[in-house]
This record gives sequence, structure tokens and C-alpha cells, in this order.
Amino acid sequence: MYNILVCDDDKDIVDAIEIYLTQEGFHVFKGFDGMQALDILNKEDIHLLVIDVMMPKLDGIRTTLKIREEHSIPIIILSAKSEDADKILGLNVGADDYLSKPFNPLELVARVKSQLRRYTMLGGNVKEDTSEIYTLGGLTIDDGRKEVQVDGNFVKLTPIEYNILLLLVKNAGRVYSIEQIYESIWNEAAIGADNTVAVHIRHIREKIEINPKDPRYLKVVWGVGYKIEKQ
Repeated sequence: MYNILVCDDDKDIVDAIEIYLTQEGFHVFKGFDGMQALDILNKEDIHLLVIDVMMPKLDGIRTTLKIREEHSIPIIILSAKSEDADKILGLNVGADDYLSKPFNPLELVARVKSQLRRYTMLGGNVKEDTSEIYTLGGLTIDDGRKEVQVDGNFVKLTPIEYNILLLLVKNAGRVYSIEQIYESIWNEAAIGADNTVAVHIRHIREKIEINPKDPRYLKVVWGVGYKIEKQ
């Protein structure tokens, strides 16, 4: 059973989300501000977090920043605003996905399941003999262990970042458009996906490149998309 932490200062929203997630077999922990969320994370084995942006004591953005210092669990941001700036801010600080309020609870459940599938795949439970290792210069991905190394140093990626990097590395030299990346990783139509993909690409560069502004591996092909350079 997966443990889902739902954090929002609106008790009615938390209770409603709990009903839908419980019906799908998830165990739900409830928090009503960022401090409570961090406390629960320290005490319980949480597999995914759904968190609101605007909360007292510690908001969702600052909470996500603190969580990302130690945890790579999927994080879905909820926001009362629909502006791109709010969504991008959440992605910038390490969230994996977002939903704007008001939202359809069934869509939230679908996104929770989607993120957990990626997280489970990234988490391992793969037999050693099924391991596939991809090496390009100093970049190595061990897809059996779900580990990434650059010049011998381990790099910590979120599930979304890992899957984007793996897609590009497995197809080194091939240029993928933003739409192709989004549809391959999120498994849904790429509507307004530009900013979402761009943010994750920037995060990957910051983690695998010595100089993200002059990348060795993850290249942009202007007007077309992105590729991993063959070494």
C-alpha cells in the first residue's frame, strides 16, 4: 500500500482528496501547513506528496525546497492560481507536477498513479541481471539500479528528470521536440508543455553539466528540440 501525504490548509479539500485516494487503495496522511508536512515526512514512510502553494507557517514552495534537500519522492503542487508563473515556480523548486484549483479529483488520482508508477520504476526492485548500462563520455546510467553518474560521481535526479535523461541517452544523437518529450514521459497530449519540459531540462543540466550554459551532453537544437550529444 502506498502512503500519500496530502497537505492543504483547507480541511474540506484535504478530506475530499482523502476520500478519493482511499477508494483507490491508498493510505492518506493529512497535514494543514508545511511544518506539519515536514514532521509527517520525518516520521512516516511517504511515497508521494500532494501540497498546496498558499498555506500558513510554511508555504508549499518553501516546503518543497526543504523536502528536496533530502527526498526524491514525487510532489504534486496544488495552486489556486492558473497563471503559468505559479506553475513554473513549483516546478523550479522541485515539484514533479501541478494542478490548478478547482480541479477534478479523478484527474488528481490519475496523476498520483502516474507519478507513483515512475517513482516505483526509479526505486529499483529490478533484478541485477536485467541491468542495462548506458555510457556516453563521463555520463553513465545504470538503468537496473536506476543510478546516474557523471565522471564517477553519483547524481540525484527526480523521477521525471531521470526518465527524460534516460529517453535522450538511449537515443543519443536523436533530436526530440518538446512535444515528443512530454508525450513520451507524461503519456498525455502536450498542450502548453513548453515551460514544463524546459524547467526539467534546466534542472538536468544543472546536475550533469560542469557548465550548464555550455553543456557537454544535453544540447538544444534551436527551433527543434533537445538531444544528448554522442560522445
